[in-house]
Amino acid sequence: MVQGFDNEKYIKIQSEKIKERIAHFKGKLYLELGGKLFDDYHATRVLPGFQPDSKLRMLQQLSNSAEIIIVISAIDIEKNKIRQDLGITYDEDVLRLRVEFMKRDFLVSSVVITHYNGQSSADNYRQRLERLGIRSYYHYTIEGYPNNVSLIDSDEGFGKDDYVETTRPLVIVTAPGPGSGKMAVCLSQLYNEHRRGVEAGYAKFETFPVWNLPLKHPVNIAYEAATADLNDVNMIDPYHFDAYNKVAINYNRDVEIFPVLTAIFEGIYGTCPYKSPTDMGVNMVGFCISDDKICQEASLQEIISRYYIALNKMAEGACNDNEVNKLSLLLKQAKITTDYRKATVAAKERQENSEWAISAMELEDGTIITASANPLLEASSSLLLNVTKHLAGIDHSIKLLPQDLIEPIQKTKTEYLGGQDPMLHADEVLVALSVLSKTDENCRKALDQLPKLRGCQAHATIMLSEVDRRIFAKLGINLTCDPVKKRTK
Repeated sequence: MVQGFDNEKYIKIQSEKIKERIAHFKGKLYLELGGKLFDDYHATRVLPGFQPDSKLRMLQQLSNSAEIIIVISAIDIEKNKIRQDLGITYDEDVLRLRVEFMKRDFLVSSVVITHYNGQSSADNYRQRLERLGIRSYYHYTIEGYPNNVSLIDSDEGFGKDDYVETTRPLVIVTAPGPGSGKMAVCLSQLYNEHRRGVEAGYAKFETFPVWNLPLKHPVNIAYEAATADLNDVNMIDPYHFDAYNKVAINYNRDVEIFPVLTAIFEGIYGTCPYKSPTDMGVNMVGFCISDDKICQEASLQEIISRYYIALNKMAEGACNDNEVNKLSLLLKQAKITTDYRKATVAAKERQENSEWAISAMELEDGTIITASANPLLEASSSLLLNVTKHLAGIDHSIKLLPQDLIEPIQKTKTEYLGGQDPMLHADEVLVALSVLSKTDENCRKALDQLPKLRGCQAHATIMLSEVDRRIFAKLGINLTCDPVKKRTK
């Protein structure tokens, strides 16, 4: 995959920036981590060359002086909120995150349950954490937060929260997803540290929007597309412009909350250490883009992809017109349509002459490969076979999976397992290829091509099954689907 981002430079200068901020606050910094610490696939897609675990690798440079607090909202526990990209609940993801951090030699000191108001589900979760030997704390709902500053900065506000015991100069505050209360945990800790005579600092580490790129740069528009369900809006930071006469990009929630944060800081310390919400950040991503054209192209593809995701969600009743309308507006701001996506155009053109579902993929060299569903294979499965044969130089007429192998699998799916759809999905095709690869050189060659699919663009004229979408994601294929449930002959 072509590279547009210098990952090694990022790891170096980002860790240095955080060290500077720790020193600025004389040795104690609460760092609110926006976005994902690892598994950051959005950044990987819009900044080709950015690795999914880049932020984690960067923070490993500081691991000896860092500890991690994981935050989860009692409201999300109560609702069994799902992390959509992994298909697991937030409370399970807290445990997963803890294990992943510890594998990388990070100290995970505790879990903070925020928005606590006596929920029994939160109590049960805390008991579970205690059984696992995990320290946990409650932070309470504060009436009128974040605007009721006089209450917030008092013994009945932040003073009511459990004080989270920390031992290291850098405290990273992260969560399974947005809305968990990370900022409130940081600010509560500042208040309670101050009461104990410790003058700790606060900073925000959020990758997007990129503050030193133009407002309508595709990378920043792609961030708005990714958060369309939250209705975030990128904007020029007015406080930064007033203070420095320089344009910096932030987003509405940080700009709107800044006067409140200023008041909270003044309530704790008597003064605010920052002149703008951009000042609070330590993000250095914008200085590590090595090829702006590549990142712009990748971001345009991401905007279209987010539009199709919203269309699919609406077809399944999972979102409303507002999200789709916002993404339509972002397409216009980026001056593109879905026809900008070559794989989409190719799939739809072939669909005009077919009663079967069609899929298409654009390879790195610009070659377009299409495939059709059939009684044996889903469109996704046919596409993987066609693409890997093309890349391996195998003649298209050669059948990698003979019909007499596929039919027994179909019989097992329908007769023994009670399935309604006999057609083989992507995972089943890859398993079959793997079995045959021991004796069939063509199957082995086809499997060897799978790493070349990372970063390729694909489109299907139906909404692929969950299993097919996950296989494409694991292969690093950027997939979009028409909002159509099923096409059958």
